[in-house]
Amino acid sequence: MAIVTMLNMAGAETGTIELKDSIFSIEPNQNAVHAVVKNYLANQRQGTQSAKTRSEVRGGGRKPFRQKGTGRHRQGSTTDPSQIGGGIVFAPKPRDYRYTVPKKLRRLAMLSALSSKVEEKEIIVLDSINFDAPKTKEMIKFLENVKAAKKTLIVMAEKDENVLKSAANIPGVKTVLVSTMNVYEIIHYTSFIVTKEAVNKIEEVYS
Repeated sequence: MAIVTMLNMAGAETGTIELKDSIFSIEPNQNAVHAVVKNYLANQRQGTQSAKTRSEVRGGGRKPFRQKGTGRHRQGSTTDPSQIGGGIVFAPKPRDYRYTVPKKLRRLAMLSALSSKVEEKEIIVLDSINFDAPKTKEMIKFLENVKAAKKTLIVMAEKDENVLKSAANIPGVKTVLVSTMNVYEIIHYTSFIVTKEAVNKIEEVYS
């Protein structure tokens, strides 16, 4: 099992924690991670882009100018894409970009992302995170104590409003629950801060 040093909010060592090899020490599968990240980004797309084709723009009807003698190219309608104010060729229309990937692939990608954080020593395990009140200054001090990177993902087992609000106004810092974390965010953020309780929940969910 991978053994990681556990810290408190002051940045002092409080012991060690053993992480399950089947979750935190597998050989990362980059293809699985890429496929799941691509799926996540596609699912975030709104798909609301829209433009009018030549059948939808205003105009048309009579021929804009005579066929011959003008020195211009022949034209039969003002809605033609080559005309100013004409329609758009292959105009984009609202569509749903969402698609699904196999459950086993999502699981493999998640385990790969978690293992890569341990392998690259970007995981920070805390005994607990507690704030008496929402304090951005205290959150900044805490992140400095544990030597977190500018882009940090904080993962908790249960929702804590004080922690959420303390981190809300800090650029590059995001707080999520074990149940809502995803592969894209784990890869996107440099430091992966997780509480001991959250580690136990992750191992419970993915065992």
